[in-house]
Amino acid sequence: MIPSYNKVHNRFKLNGIHYTYEDLMEVAYSYVKEGESYQQDLGNFLLDWLDQNESITVKTSGSTGTPKFIQVNKQAMVNSAIATGDFFHLNPGDKALHCIPATFIAGRMMLVRSIILGLEVDIIEPSATPVFDSTKDYDFCAMVPMQLRNSIERCHNIKTIIVGGAAVSGAILKQIKSFPSIVYATYGMTETVTHIALKKLNNIGRPHDLHYKILPNIQISQDDRGCLIIDAPYLNDEKIVTNDIVKLYSKTEFEWLGRYDNMINSGGVKVFPEQIEKKLRGVIDQRFFIGSIPDETLGEKVVLVIQGDTSQIDTAAFDSLEKFEKPKAVHSVKKFVETGSGKIQRRETLELLK
Repeated sequence: MIPSYNKVHNRFKLNGIHYTYEDLMEVAYSYVKEGESYQQDLGNFLLDWLDQNESITVKTSGSTGTPKFIQVNKQAMVNSAIATGDFFHLNPGDKALHCIPATFIAGRMMLVRSIILGLEVDIIEPSATPVFDSTKDYDFCAMVPMQLRNSIERCHNIKTIIVGGAAVSGAILKQIKSFPSIVYATYGMTETVTHIALKKLNNIGRPHDLHYKILPNIQISQDDRGCLIIDAPYLNDEKIVTNDIVKLYSKTEFEWLGRYDNMINSGGVKVFPEQIEKKLRGVIDQRFFIGSIPDETLGEKVVLVIQGDTSQIDTAAFDSLEKFEKPKAVHSVKKFVETGSGKIQRRETLELLK
């Protein structure tokens, strides 16, 4: 039997205390009136979650355009929480760490999972370096890459960590290679009520562990551009046509190649910046991305954009790249333009070069 969004699991605990539906409403009011900024965000979401409306307003991240507000069905959020719980075998009484903002869908879904699945969640202030009890064992946590990077030496007590919001750097991948925690990259968006697929980043046993695996009750296909189509009736009434170019390996597995709107046509050759970045991770330690600028001969030429000083870049790093993938120039900016969730806004950053 699928639980309803207006129920609170009898095993749910917030910061060590069990709350009923009515009690949780009081906590929400208290957070809004007297809490710190991040607690006010949590309180406002809880008030919306606990009201009698069947949907809730959620802000998109702005990674593919201007951030906007959309309506998400609360029961779809419950269904997503259950799918994640099934994938990771989360059980009532398991312990979760909440360290990401409640202003976006990822932070809100961590709270919904706890309420619906009966998890004991500890909520701490979101920061680049989360401060949490590293002697307490946790079963589940969601982080952004910067938080994982800054917490690696203290995360040994977290059984499973999901990472989203931005690409995981090569430096982090090296650090977590023999990490005791199992770390997964997430694929999803606000419109799919957070992630619909997950990919292991460490503790990889078989080649297909490198592919994204979709959650239960989801079907995937491609359009004529090679972009992913998501059919998830329990999350969204309509099929979602993405701008993500993928390679399908089966009905349940895919490899993400890059975004259609980031694709570079250089001299008639289609280049995926994300695939070049994948090859350069671990070779270039600074923050970077691959972009393009107009070129009279090629139409577009591939460039490497660095945050900070370019003097540390050794062009030998490009030896692993195909001829058409090699950057024709290296540029730097003081700081990348980013969304509120920390994703690099490529086009806006490239504008800084003009």
